[in-house]
Amino acid sequence: MNHFPRPDETNDYLADYVGLLINSLRKLKGECLTDLSLSLAEQAKQVFEAPYILLAHNATNDPVFQYSNKTGLALFEMSWHELTTLHSKYSAEPQNRDQRERFLNEVSLKGYVDNYSGVRISKTGKRFEIKAATVWNIMDANNIKRGQAAMFKDYTYL
Repeated sequence: MNHFPRPDETNDYLADYVGLLINSLRKLKGECLTDLSLSLAEQAKQVFEAPYILLAHNATNDPVFQYSNKTGLALFEMSWHELTTLHSKYSAEPQNRDQRERFLNEVSLKGYVDNYSGVRISKTGKRFEIKAATVWNIMDANNIKRGQAAMFKDYTYL
């Protein structure tokens, strides 16, 4: 399992990994998250500091988060280390995990799914519903699946 350091200027905001997220979404949907005229490091910084939530987990059988931007870390009330050592299933309450797994299997088959909604829980137990999320497969240059990413702006505390 790759455990990346927290994105900052000393590691170009994990430009190579964020580039994988950006390029996967662009290839699947034709949607650009960033200004493509910027350097990859500038794009990665833009994503890390964006007002939307972006999270990604790896492609293991029991996926672990590998990335979150600042807004996602704040929503889940976790440090970088806490989030990137968390099995992503634990972002959902126990009663919602089977539905979450079925949904992620659907994403695996289709490549991406728009307008996903689901209930998640922060480290301190705050429940919130994410709305209109886009979830997509992270694919490398050899078309090997490296994980899945989710992006959303809208959520409501329950």
